[in-house]
Amino acid sequence: MPKITFELQVYPFDIDFIGHVNNSVYIQWMEIGRTKLLEAIGMPIQEIVQQGFAPVLVETNIVYKTPLYLGECVQVEMWISQLKNASAIMQFCFYNQQRILAAQGWQKGLFVDKQTLRPRRLGSEERSLFLPYVHSSVDAQGTNLLISAP
Repeated sequence: MPKITFELQVYPFDIDFIGHVNNSVYIQWMEIGRTKLLEAIGMPIQEIVQQGFAPVLVETNIVYKTPLYLGECVQVEMWISQLKNASAIMQFCFYNQQRILAAQGWQKGLFVDKQTLRPRRLGSEERSLFLPYVHSSVDAQGTNLLISAP
């Protein structure tokens, strides 16, 4: 089953006062991943918004394993570990150039109606677009990559 995978470069503006990637940058990288997921399934954000609903985040969790530094290339993988009627849990792994897990995290996203700001259920066709990205959280080495999510 597919995952969203992409690479990012660590730039000077990503670095904090002790010389490694600032924690807030990981959240920006998660935003890039969610955007890429929606584009991959054919539901880019601009089209979703025009249809009267929007994806919002209700929870974010990140566990930092090892620092990332200026100039490194970061490999990001993301997938869906749980898909419900109006929400999803998205898992993220961030690897350094040696393919060592630098951080992992998850976010809970919710679709809401733009006018009522209430949860909006996905239709069966919309839901089916996400299904290829819903899968087990075990990597090729058999390591469990799923961190606890509600």
